[in-house]
Amino acid sequence: MSLTRPSPATHASSVFERLRADILDGRLLPGSRLQIRNLMESYGIGQTPLREALNRLSAEGLVVSEDQRGFTVPGISAEDLVELTRTRCWLEDRALRESMAAATEEWDEAVLLAGHRLARTPRASEGEAAMKWEERHRDFHRLLISRCGSRWLIGFCEQLTDRHQRYRRLAALRAFSERDVSAEHTAIMEAVLRHDVESAASLLTEHYQRTAAVILEDEALFRRS
Repeated sequence: MSLTRPSPATHASSVFERLRADILDGRLLPGSRLQIRNLMESYGIGQTPLREALNRLSAEGLVVSEDQRGFTVPGISAEDLVELTRTRCWLEDRALRESMAAATEEWDEAVLLAGHRLARTPRASEGEAAMKWEERHRDFHRLLISRCGSRWLIGFCEQLTDRHQRYRRLAALRAFSERDVSAEHTAIMEAVLRHDVESAASLLTEHYQRTAAVILEDEALFRRS
C-alpha cells in the first residue's frame, strides 16, 4: 500500500496558517525580520512552500515584502491604530445595519447562541484558553455582519479584524483587567435581538473605540515599536 505525500500546496497552506496565527497573536513581534533559513528550521518546512506562504501573507498585508531585503512583520503605531479603528467602525456600522435590515429568526437565534458561547468562555492571555476565546470572539463579531449582503464588505471587515486582533494581543490582558468586555458584548447582542439598529450600531462603535483607547494607554507597547 502506498502512502500519499502532502502536496506542496498543502504544506504552504499549513505554514501560512501557522505564520498568520503567530503574527496575529504577537509571537512574531512587529518589525521582526522573517529570515527564510530560520523559518525553515522553526516551522519544519521547505523553502518553496514557505515563500508561497509569505507571499500570501504579504498580499493580505500581514507581512511586508521589500525588494532585496526579504520579509518583515509590519510595524505598529498609535496613528495606525487610530486610523484602523476609525475605518473599522465606519465599515462595520454599515455592515451591521444592513445585516439587521435583513435579519431572520434563524439569524437572531445564531446571534444569541454565539453571544452565549462567548460569555461562557473565560478570557485568558495565552494557551488554548486564549485561542478558544479569540475563536468565539471572532465568531460573534463575524456573525453580526454576516447578513449584510456584500462579500466584499465582509472581506474588508475581516482584514481589519486581523489587524485589530494583533494590537489587542500585543497589549495582552494587562490592559483589560478592569474592563467588563463581556458586558459590552451582551449589550450589543441584546440591542441586535430587540432590533434596535441605532443602539446596536452605537454600542458596536463604542466597543471598538474603547478597545483602541485602552491599547493606546499601553506606553510600553508603543515604546517597543
